[in-house]
Amino acid sequence: MRISVSALISPVFASRWAVPILFFVLIFAAHNSEAQSLGYEGPTGIFVTPLAATSASPAHGAGHPSIAYHVLAGGPVIGTFNTVSFTEGFAKRFELGYTREDHAAGNTTGLSPLWTDGLNLFHAKAVVVPENAGKTKWVPAIAVGGIARTNDSYVGDGSGGQARTNGDFYLVATKIVTQTKKVPLLLNAGVRGTNASLWGLGGNAPDFQARAFGALGFVFTGPGKSAIIFASEAAQQPQRIKVTSAGVASSAFDIPTSIDYAVRVVPSPKHKLNIDAGILQAAGRIAPGVDLKARARFAFGISYGF
Repeated sequence: MRISVSALISPVFASRWAVPILFFVLIFAAHNSEAQSLGYEGPTGIFVTPLAATSASPAHGAGHPSIAYHVLAGGPVIGTFNTVSFTEGFAKRFELGYTREDHAAGNTTGLSPLWTDGLNLFHAKAVVVPENAGKTKWVPAIAVGGIARTNDSYVGDGSGGQARTNGDFYLVATKIVTQTKKVPLLLNAGVRGTNASLWGLGGNAPDFQARAFGALGFVFTGPGKSAIIFASEAAQQPQRIKVTSAGVASSAFDIPTSIDYAVRVVPSPKHKLNIDAGILQAAGRIAPGVDLKARARFAFGISYGF
């Protein structure tokens, strides 16, 4: 499980203290390469994209819950987001959970009022092929899952035929490559069908569409059998946002692929604690005169499994 702290940090604090905090985390924290963390939206994953893994549980029955806290300092336009997640694993193959996302408004006249309230997220995942199935060394873990978001009033108020719900359905494959000896590699790739822009932070997209995502991570052994994982993720986003009073897409908007650079620290193989910090490249100038200023935004997370 993972708890994220990044969303608690104001944009000014994040910009001034991102490097010192990252340095502090690397020097004083450390965990086992198999440790898993909850992502920003709640599923077991990297920072914002899911892995083909589930929260720890026995072969029969339910495991102990995992909890997480995340902060994303989204900048002066879209504001700061805080999430608290609860995820439960079952039979080593299933997980489900709930995440509450709250929002602190930005201070940009004209644009910031488009982001109001918070939203609720419900998620579920099932591993259909375990890693190295059939006693092989090359078969990746494969999982299917979904995320449902409710009360999503970001970029609109749900009027004019614009729904306040959206969601994702995804297929993901994950492989830990140990043949690289001292530095194992984490490979993750998938595709999701989504009608949410920027994971719901941009409201609804015009319709469902297939969007790819992937990640690459390097696993280093730290002091005291700790682990430090450096990773980068990329996730395609729906290009348009449904924003007009008639509930149609604005052709003026152009949402780019989201990229983040993150570090995960696992202090000890004896405890299911993960600490994450990262920089998210979300969206900047998406139309003439419209700059969301959500590039190079700091995020932090902490997860813990009971």
